[in-house]
Amino acid sequence: MCEDQPSEAGIGRRAVFVTGAAAALTLGSVSFASAEGRDRERETRTVRGTLPPGSPDFVYVPVEVPSGVREIRVSYTYDRPPVPAGTPGNALDIGLFDERGTELGGRGFRGWSGGARTEFFVRADDATPGYLPGPVREGTWHIALGPYTVAPQGLSYEIAVTLVYGEPGRTPTPVYPPERARGRGRAWYRGDCHLHSWYSDGRRTPAEIAALARAAGLDFINSSEHNTHAAHAHWADVAGDDLLVMLGEEVTTRNGHVVALGTDPGTFVDWRYRARDNRFGRFARRIRRAGGLVVPAHPHATCVGCNWKFGFGEADAVEVWNGPYTPDDEVALADWDGMLVASVREGRAWIPAMGSSDAHRDPDVVGSPQTVVLADDLSRRAILEGIRAGRSYVAESAKVSLSFTATGGRGGHAGIGERLRVDRDDPVTVRLEVTGAPRCTVRFVTDQGVLFTGAPLPVSGSGTAEWRTTASYASYVRAELRHEAAAGPVPGALAAFTNPIFLGDR
Repeated sequence: MCEDQPSEAGIGRRAVFVTGAAAALTLGSVSFASAEGRDRERETRTVRGTLPPGSPDFVYVPVEVPSGVREIRVSYTYDRPPVPAGTPGNALDIGLFDERGTELGGRGFRGWSGGARTEFFVRADDATPGYLPGPVREGTWHIALGPYTVAPQGLSYEIAVTLVYGEPGRTPTPVYPPERARGRGRAWYRGDCHLHSWYSDGRRTPAEIAALARAAGLDFINSSEHNTHAAHAHWADVAGDDLLVMLGEEVTTRNGHVVALGTDPGTFVDWRYRARDNRFGRFARRIRRAGGLVVPAHPHATCVGCNWKFGFGEADAVEVWNGPYTPDDEVALADWDGMLVASVREGRAWIPAMGSSDAHRDPDVVGSPQTVVLADDLSRRAILEGIRAGRSYVAESAKVSLSFTATGGRGGHAGIGERLRVDRDDPVTVRLEVTGAPRCTVRFVTDQGVLFTGAPLPVSGSGTAEWRTTASYASYVRAELRHEAAAGPVPGALAAFTNPIFLGDR
């Protein structure tokens, strides 16, 4: 940064105000010279301050942008003092809102990089990944700071804001990936719905992710960057007849993360609220109005702000398995099974489960795990319908394939996510066919618990398990495929699991 850097330039009185729902701290404005008083091509102002422990979730730095600005550039640093063991240190996120304001769910959003970048720029014809290109219009812009964690000593920061003057470029018309790929008609399609590129905190380009997805045997993926939709216009070149690219966002709040899955291109979903603000329902409806699904992600993850606290009343599905199988996934699976039990006992709708890699960078494996969906076509609409209906299972890789059915009554037949309508005492045969899972063990889980455990599959990885029951004994049956006890980070870690088949008339 260059010429003009006065300390605390243009900073006035601090104030606490309410934006939408969450309390936020706003500082006095950073001002620049008007066109009449300007004698240089660019100007920089530097802002310094300290945030104490217990600061609001968001701190806004207003920037008064005059006319004639071609580009706005922002860079920032903050201190990272040593802290006692077990105490969070400093972590400061950053983003940008334009002259249209910071209203919750409003139109002013211009980008968010969280803690992934120390600088960014926005101009009409280009922007840093995670930010939206467009004109830099006259008015009050806001740099948004998110003190994710603050050390006991406080968080001291420095922000440099540079305005570059000149004629603006032309904003490109966004081109989005097609909503349909070639497909195989009604078939099982494999996908990974939770991925990160360099448009948020990932390290891979869309092209690199698409190549890895194809190598992993995937048919579809979903763009899910943290708190930004800036990647949506950068996937068209890597989609194709063999790979459907859906668009979305990982809405990363302080009380848990939710994947907005398969939304309309250009859909932005705000994240600046907590469970106590009673605003999540509004944005869940925003996701569904945009054609997407509401999918709480890694609900029992242990990272700060990751544990899901909004409840599941708005969920269309839940991400039970996230990346390499770990103890928090085992807890999520058990919690989901408890929700299944409650749904059959109370006669209410159930929530399907799914799994995704949440891959960010090497060595994260795209497509591990993956959700395998029975859909009428390889299109956004058909894939989302299959996920919403629970016609899916989750596998650790494309090597694992399952066929899970229940038969009984007068020739009745049901598959994953369906109901076999039989009388309470009619015999029912449950059958699981497996390939690609050497030495794994089959378990059948019901609302009464684990009622069948098979012998380990042979080293070929292929085999069949059958079990007989009745609707009076099991309201639903789902299958789990688990590794030998010594394999993986969790004893008996999952290789695959299915959504349930329901038994009976209810």
